[in-house]
Amino acid sequence: MKKITAFLLGAIMSGAFFAKADEGMWLPILINQNMATMTEMGIQLTADDIFNVNQSSIKDAIVALDHGSCTGELISGEGLVLTNHHCGYGEIQSHSSVEHDYLTNGFWAKSKKEELANPGKTMSFLVKAEDVTERVLAVIPEGVDQATRNHLVDSIAILIADEAIKDNHYEANVESMFKGNFYYLFVSETFRDIRLVGAPPESIGKFGSDTDNWMWPRHTGDFSMFRIYAGPDGKPADYSEENLPLNPKHFLPISLDGVKSDDFAFIMGYPGTTKRYMTSFELKYTMEFENPNRAKIRGIKQSIWKKEMAKSDKVRIQYATKFSRSANYWKYSIEQNKALKKLDVYGQKVQLEKDFTEWVNQDELRKAKYGNALKLIEEATTETNAVNSANQYIMETQFYYFGEVYRFVYGASNLAALLEATPDSITLIQKEVEQFKTNAKAFFKDYSMATDAKTSPELLKLFIDEVDAQYQPDYIAKIVNKKYKGDVDKYFAKFFKKSIFVDEDKLNAFLEKPSYKVLNKDPAYIAVRSILNTVRSFHAISGPSKLKKQEGMRLFVAGLLEMNPDKAYAPDANSTMRLTYGSVGDYYPADAVYYDYYTTLEGVMEKEDADVREFNVPEKLKEIYKNKDYGQYGNEDGTMSVCFTTNNDITGGNSGSPVINAKGHLIGAAFDGNSEAMSGDIAFEKTMQKCINVDIRYVLLIIDKFAGAQNLIDELKLVKTETEPLIEPKKVGELEEAM
Repeated sequence: MKKITAFLLGAIMSGAFFAKADEGMWLPILINQNMATMTEMGIQLTADDIFNVNQSSIKDAIVALDHGSCTGELISGEGLVLTNHHCGYGEIQSHSSVEHDYLTNGFWAKSKKEELANPGKTMSFLVKAEDVTERVLAVIPEGVDQATRNHLVDSIAILIADEAIKDNHYEANVESMFKGNFYYLFVSETFRDIRLVGAPPESIGKFGSDTDNWMWPRHTGDFSMFRIYAGPDGKPADYSEENLPLNPKHFLPISLDGVKSDDFAFIMGYPGTTKRYMTSFELKYTMEFENPNRAKIRGIKQSIWKKEMAKSDKVRIQYATKFSRSANYWKYSIEQNKALKKLDVYGQKVQLEKDFTEWVNQDELRKAKYGNALKLIEEATTETNAVNSANQYIMETQFYYFGEVYRFVYGASNLAALLEATPDSITLIQKEVEQFKTNAKAFFKDYSMATDAKTSPELLKLFIDEVDAQYQPDYIAKIVNKKYKGDVDKYFAKFFKKSIFVDEDKLNAFLEKPSYKVLNKDPAYIAVRSILNTVRSFHAISGPSKLKKQEGMRLFVAGLLEMNPDKAYAPDANSTMRLTYGSVGDYYPADAVYYDYYTTLEGVMEKEDADVREFNVPEKLKEIYKNKDYGQYGNEDGTMSVCFTTNNDITGGNSGSPVINAKGHLIGAAFDGNSEAMSGDIAFEKTMQKCINVDIRYVLLIIDKFAGAQNLIDELKLVKTETEPLIEPKKVGELEEAM
């Protein structure tokens, strides 16, 4: 093991990098290093109450949705899970139709028999986490090149993961931390029978929608509810009527006390991606290319979609999830650039690199170890700027993020390969046909050819205008430009008339008698094949630079940790479980502007606009407000809290994460961040960065008074002004045997 890595490992284990509040998405496995600070801030729990692999703890109430897209928390002993409305939006939309518009009207199962199954949706629990850094680094010889290093790391990581899941039903993977300087094993248990239980209408769950997204003050009841079902043996199982609600190891009691300024709050969840160690070279690309590209492309697409959705309830429902996913990071890109500029994050990065360089140059051994780090990153970034921008454009306009037909056609790749190479493999071909029929049914349910026919030409025109010809797929030169003389509208008129992939009847007829000859002439298949070849060429071009950047980042981060041994560092988020702690509080976003730490139902009524869908207010909610019918969920002064802010450090993937008070009781669910500090994924802003949360009492009000779902209220453990301890821990005997 290299001396520097041994030094860093010792520093981490001593707590040098894990001892500070506010900024930090901390690894719960090292929670003992955080407990002194958390206790000082007011927590009344022990480390074992929060994270323990041998008995039940709060970590057993936290689930990763779909392997990390969002977070949820168990709130009953019958497998009931609370998460955000936007985290369940895809499922709510998938069950919706013009006849049963759950997006507009909400959905509430008044019994378990009414709960709706969601094939493909998963929820995962963390079973075990273990530091395997020494074992991984032990297989890497001194001075090995980055490509060989990657291969060796992948090989030992697979071996470690396989050992962890031998003779059990768990999943395991080894994750890199601190840019390849540390490695941790994570073992999880994934449940596959997840049923939709409840969701408020969009007028509550998405109140304010795109206008208020990433903003404070906020008045959104951003929650939905699911239930985890297990097989009769309590283990994960595919959907079956024989399955039973999960009996969890732990669930969160719910506080009725509300929150006040400076209250301690911690969050556990699965944050997706941060880039806190990004250099100035990479940040410049983000600000000048990546964010503006995304904002421009998605702005055009969303403008078309929005008009089509306004014309038809069917299209509105079909495109609700697609629009929401697109709009979220469209606005994120815009607001992040504003914050990056306002807070001069680029200048901060430049200064850090200057300090790093000065520190390195003070010692010959350091120069030998780290002297080339920043140069490697700068060179790699410069070499790939153009191809990365082109790749983003092709993904956003024609392939992955745009979705629609091109991504659907990609799903036929295996069928196409069989038809071309082994046309007589009847059994294999039929198996692929049946799978593609299933995919096609889901695709056409949420596809409007008329909408696509208006969107696709505009996006391709933008791509041709913005991307150099050398980076364009060859179908553009050979077909669009040559055959149609650059007339994109004419090309797509023929495209939508001829392709089997935009017409369900044509596709079904093809699947009855599949042939590669038909595929090979289809304009959508031709385009996708060309696009894939181009994307592969991008990977080949950028491959060497990617390795160079990996090496530079590994050395740069290792040097930073050594340079500042007393500074608190947390590894970048990577969809593994993290804990963040802080407190409830207000903030000043600008000169002479003050934002309180909570909002009330009065603000919902102030924002109401009957002519704007995102600011509609349900009549039932207005009646509750008028009568002040808040029951046990209202404040002593007669108001009803809706949302509140804390300074917890979260990012995408944390959506739905529980906000927990000092006693271990649920007080809210995290769902957003504030625009003034949208630079947070790259540089945490200590005075202004806020986590926006829906107050759990507003959630309860909607379930109880609005939906009348007393069956759900009866499941919950509600607590008020008491010092009740956590649920008695359960011994996890099965886990001890398996691990």
